[in-house]
Amino acid sequence: MDPVILPLIQKLHTIDVYEANGGYKAFKKALSMTPEVVTDEVKKSNLRGRGGACFPTGLKWTFMPKKTDKPKYLCVNGDESEPGTFKDRQIFEFNPHLLLEGTLIACYAMGITTAFIYIRGEYGKWIRMMQKALDDARARGYVGKNILGSGFGTEVIIHKGAGAYICGEESALMNSLEGERGYPRIKPPFPAQYGLWGCPTTINNVETLSNVPCIINNGWEWYSKIGAPKHPGPILVGVSGHVNHPGVFEMPTGVPMLEIIHKYAGGVPGNKAIKAVIPGGSSTPILRGDQLDGISMDADSMKAAGSAVGTAGLIVMDEDTDLVAVLARIAKFYHHESCGQCTPCREGTGWLEKVLNRFVRGEGRSEDIDLMMDVANNIEGNTICALGDAAAWPIQSMIRRFRDEFEKRVPTSVKEEAA
Repeated sequence: MDPVILPLIQKLHTIDVYEANGGYKAFKKALSMTPEVVTDEVKKSNLRGRGGACFPTGLKWTFMPKKTDKPKYLCVNGDESEPGTFKDRQIFEFNPHLLLEGTLIACYAMGITTAFIYIRGEYGKWIRMMQKALDDARARGYVGKNILGSGFGTEVIIHKGAGAYICGEESALMNSLEGERGYPRIKPPFPAQYGLWGCPTTINNVETLSNVPCIINNGWEWYSKIGAPKHPGPILVGVSGHVNHPGVFEMPTGVPMLEIIHKYAGGVPGNKAIKAVIPGGSSTPILRGDQLDGISMDADSMKAAGSAVGTAGLIVMDEDTDLVAVLARIAKFYHHESCGQCTPCREGTGWLEKVLNRFVRGEGRSEDIDLMMDVANNIEGNTICALGDAAAWPIQSMIRRFRDEFEKRVPTSVKEEAA
C-alpha cells in the first residue's frame, strides 16, 4: 500500500480526521432546520433500508408519533449476524462518526432522547472502537444535553448484543435490550407504537443511518440521482467466496452483478465458471451462474430475478462447488439459530438439516427432494418472524434451480429399488 495513504487510513476513524473532512457539518445543518424538514429530506431522497427489507427510511421515520407522554427511542441495528455479511463492521472500524452523525440526525428528526447502538456480541473489537468514537463525540459536545446550544439533547448508548442470530430481528433485538430472551414479538403492535419498554421506537440499520449525513449535506435531489432510480444511493457490497479479491466495495446501487464479481472482486480464480451466487446473505434465494446477465445490485432487479438484495453479502461459488454441502451447512445454521418459539421453524429446520445430511452421506432418496420442498413450504409464512422464511428460501431456490444436484446424489441402488 502507498506509504502516504496508509497513515491516513489508520486515522480515518478518529474524530479529528472526520471533522477535518466535513464531519458533523450535516448534524449542525440539521439543527438549523425543523425536524419535519429533516424527515422530509430523507423521505424525498428515497433512501431505502440497508438491513435487508429495503423499506423507505423517511417513511418509517414518519411513523414515530410527534406527541406522546412516553419516551421515544432509536435502536441502531448493528447485530450483523447474517452469514456472508460483513459491511457494518467496516463502518464501525473506519467511519464510526458517520454512523454517530446519522444517528444524531435521526434522533433530532424524530424527537428522540435516547438511542441504543446494538452491536453483535462477537464484535468485541468494533464495540470498543464505537465506544471510543462515542466518548470523543460526547467530549466535543455532539452528545448529551443542549447539544451545541441548540436546546436539543440526546443520549447514545453502545449495547453489546446477546450473540444470537435472532437478535438481528427488530423485535427480538428490543427484547434483548430489555434484558429478556431474544424472542420475536407478534405484530401488530409495531415498534413505533409499542417498542422498547412499551414506548415508541424506531429501528434502523447501521448502513442506513450512515447515508443520512450525505443526504442532509447535499440535498435529496443529489442523493436520488445516484444509482438505481427506485433504490438510489451508494451501497456497501461484501463479496466473498471464489473471487480473487474478496472484500467490501462501495458502489452506486444498480451495478450489474457480473461487473461486481469481475471488476470489483477481480473475477473467479483460475477463470473458472460461476456455478451459483447467493446475492444478499445466506437467507436470500440462490441464483444460477449462467443466468446472471441483466441482474444488478438493487431491490427491483433482484426481485425480478427471484431473489433479494438482502444485506448485499454476495457469495460466489465456482463450477467445482458442492452445492448440496453448501445447503446442508446453511440449514445447520438456521436450525441452530432458531429461537424455538414457532413450531414450523423449530421442527422444520431440524428436519431440513437431517434430510440434507442424508444427501451429504450419499443416502438421499428421490422422494427426499420433494419432502424438503414440502417442509420448506410449510415453514415459509407460518412463523412470527422472518427466520423461518430465511431457512426456507435457500432450500426452495436450490431445489428449483439445481434439482439435478440432488438427483445425482441419490445412489443407483436406491433408484433401482424405487423403480
